[in-house]
Amino acid sequence: MPFLRVKEIRKMSAEDRSKKLEELKTELSKLHSLNKAGGAVDNPSRIREIRRAIARIMTVQNENKVEVRDQR
Repeated sequence: MPFLRVKEIRKMSAEDRSKKLEELKTELSKLHSLNKAGGAVDNPSRIREIRRAIARIMTVQNENKVEVRDQR
């Protein structure tokens, strides 16, 4: 089951997407540092879910940039 669906991301405003992206990047950074320090991550698949969610958000942001550029 996806962590964050593309439909949900598209419904978000640009500001909400940016906030969510920063939250996810922060969480991913914490999980990576915990993993590198030798600590056991509670849910290792969470790292993969977060990475994919970040990619989805960035994809939607880039699509919106291209649409705006093409409309000019």
